[in-house]
Amino acid sequence: MYVKSFFFLLCISISFSTSAQKMSVIDRNQQVIILEGPDTVLVYQKTPKNRDGQYSRSNYVHPLYNLDGSILTEDFPSDHLHHRGIFWAWHQLYIDDQRIGDGWEIKDFSWSVEQVNTQQSKKQGQILATVLWKSPLWLDQQAKEQAFVKEETTITVYRRRKSYRRIDFKISLLALEANMTIGGSEDEKGYGGFSPRIKLAPGMVFQGPDGELQPTNLPLKAREWIDIRGPVGLNEDVVGMTIIPHPNNPGYPNPWILRAKGSMQNAVFPYPGRKPIPLSRLEPLILAYSLLIHDGSLGPNKISKIAKTIK
Repeated sequence: MYVKSFFFLLCISISFSTSAQKMSVIDRNQQVIILEGPDTVLVYQKTPKNRDGQYSRSNYVHPLYNLDGSILTEDFPSDHLHHRGIFWAWHQLYIDDQRIGDGWEIKDFSWSVEQVNTQQSKKQGQILATVLWKSPLWLDQQAKEQAFVKEETTITVYRRRKSYRRIDFKISLLALEANMTIGGSEDEKGYGGFSPRIKLAPGMVFQGPDGELQPTNLPLKAREWIDIRGPVGLNEDVVGMTIIPHPNNPGYPNPWILRAKGSMQNAVFPYPGRKPIPLSRLEPLILAYSLLIHDGSLGPNKISKIAKTIK
């Protein structure tokens, strides 16, 4: 009897210790890493990273890990070398009628990560980054690149639940110049903004609250959230990611650009994407998204319940 009691208490202790790991945030020279216990959850790229001197990028997340420890995101994929992990960027950047770069394709554009603060507790780890947008096409009187947008982004990772982990992104954009506008692609797709580039494999399933969805070339309508799952975990185990735009985002519910292979997934912004919208110098534009990284067991009802709790 005493042996059984001891074994029962030992099992409870082990279960508690493995399910209640402490969150921690490590700020290194080039990257900021969020961990739960010994396991890396994600890496934020703080300094510029390039491929053979091209496509220099910073201010994005890669790698992002599945619950099983495998990597979910891609960086420098061969089909679109400018794609990078979890990123947010826009094709059209204008001051008055002057185009000053392309943040999506990383042409005449760079991110200067000015400051990164971190916070951690038992329940969450957080990155708070202040980033300036710059371009060689926008210079000051000394011929130095002059920032035209101030971005403040917060990435919050919550401690893992049994079958999923939640990650929040809050992106604040404030114009530093008058008559600043941003927009998505200029074609009928109008894509841009918050975009996860994740591993895709045959058999990936896309679904929303109303059921399964088939990715199309043009934007499609979907309510509240999109879930993507398939055999991209360790040993080709099925794992998933749900993208949840915040209801307070401009234009909500946004149409989506979804791709079953060789591309990113995108909650299209701005409205509808191809027409640039103004950025204020007084009130920042705030965009918020949540990701649920899960083990493939989350059903639509559970996802919808979680989505309703996100504020």
